This record gives sequence, C-alpha cells and structure tokens, in this order.
Amino acid sequence: MTTKKVEIVIPPKAAHFVGDGFRVHNFIPSVQKLDMKRMDPFIMLDYNSKFHFNPSETPKGVGVHPHRGFETVTIAYQGKVEHHDSAGGGGIIGEGDVQWMTAASGVLHKEYHEKEWSKQGGIFQMVQLWVNLPAKDKMSKPKYQAISNSEMKKVDLGENGFVEIIAGNFEENKGPASTFTPINMMNAKLKSGGKAEFNFPANFNTAALVIEGNIIVNGEEKAASDNFVLFQNEGESFTIEATENSIVLIISGEPINEPIFPHGPFVMNSREEIMQAFEDFNTGKFGYLED
Repeated sequence: MTTKKVEIVIPPKAAHFVGDGFRVHNFIPSVQKLDMKRMDPFIMLDYNSKFHFNPSETPKGVGVHPHRGFETVTIAYQGKVEHHDSAGGGGIIGEGDVQWMTAASGVLHKEYHEKEWSKQGGIFQMVQLWVNLPAKDKMSKPKYQAISNSEMKKVDLGENGFVEIIAGNFEENKGPASTFTPINMMNAKLKSGGKAEFNFPANFNTAALVIEGNIIVNGEEKAASDNFVLFQNEGESFTIEATENSIVLIISGEPINEPIFPHGPFVMNSREEIMQAFEDFNTGKFGYLED
C-alpha cells in the first residue's frame, strides 16, 4: 500500500458570520485549489472555530431558508444547536452529536443556538458540511438522521487514543450514518504522541481538519489547530501523529463526477434544474416552516 501524500496545508481564512449565530471559516469552496469539483462529494465546509457567545435570551442562528440537491451535515464539538425543517425533521444537536439532513427534493429549515445553552452562553465550535447527491437521488424524499455520540462506533487505539466513526469504515468498523455514495467521516481523538493510520482508495477526495491541537502527517507535514490538510489523489495510506492532545476530523469520499451547478442554497446538475428549484420554492412546493 502506497502513501497518500499531502497536497497542501491551508490555514483558515478570515471568519465571517452566517446569520448571527455561526462565525465560520470557509474551506470549501475556496480559492486555494478547493473548489466543489476538487472535493466532490464534499461541496462546502464551514468551520466555526472556538468562539465565545455571550448569554442571550433570543437564540442566535439562521432563519428559515431552502435547500435542494444535497445533504447538510452538522458536527457539534462545543455548544448546542436546535434544528427544524419543513419535512418534520428536527431536534437538538448536543456536544459530540451529528445532524445529517438530506434536503434532496427540497426542504425549508432553520438552525439556531439551543434555547437553554443560549441563555448561558459559552464556547461554540461546530463544522457544517454540504454533501453532494448524485443526479438520480437529488429529487428523492427528504430525510433526517439524528446521530448521538453514543451511537458512533469508537475504535480504541490504546494509549494512542481512539477514533469515532460517523460514516464509513475504519479498521473494519462501520459508522451509523447512511449515505448515498461511499463516504468516510470520523474524528480521530488522539493523545499527545498518539498515532493513527488511515486507508482510503486513491481516487477518493480526502482531507483532514485539525479541530484541536497540533499534528504531523506522514511523519513530515505539520498542521496546526484550525488548519485544513488536503491529500493528493494518489496512494491509499497516511498517518497522523498528535504532538499534543488533538481532535482531527477526517473526510474521504468517492467523487460523483457529474456536473455541479450551484446557486445559493441549491446545488443541481444544470441551470435549468436551478431555475426549476427557484420556481418550486416560490410556489410553495418546499412546504411551510414558521420563522
């Protein structure tokens, strides 16, 4: 098995607010090699690095907005988020939990700080990914997966730490999320000096986001907290070693290799499909959700 080498290590860009509740660094799509095609099926990644929100009686967040053609995956590291959508999905995403919303044919949704957490305030840290859907599934029925941390398979690495699997496989252990295409998504929670090896097919688009700590990849490339590591599409195996207690989000997926035509909250395969999405939204076919 050959080594999957690092293509580039990308530091976070300046943060911006999405609504008033999410202060994010955008990594996908970005100007540094990371367009939607390069990381397909991962077509957007926003990272809310550690940020302190003051107590608020009115929860901060993002009001009602539509999506079609893809899935949103929210991973909570610190803080709590509430979600509601027009397909009936919803709930609270607590620390360590994951929300996997399949917008597919279209939903309205809103997401905001959980009410009781908002009243207390505190450190907030999250990742939101948009996962593309193949053309045959873009107009499938919306669905919602609430994945609690206790459901995730945790692979014990002994004195190195452990890996918790959200989706896909690690050392023949499978995560709880169901996916439309082959996707691996997991958190490596490594102790200082801890090491883990990962193996994914050479053609899978693969990256790592350092949530906490500092790491060395393949014994040579250093990546600090909040940095994004993009791997080459050659070789299958890479190692991550933590130089201090670290949390690293690993994503790897098979490219769908279909046209990607995004416009705002919709990601389809053609301009005509985007126009249809706007028409369907404007005529109420995405359902109703109170703001």
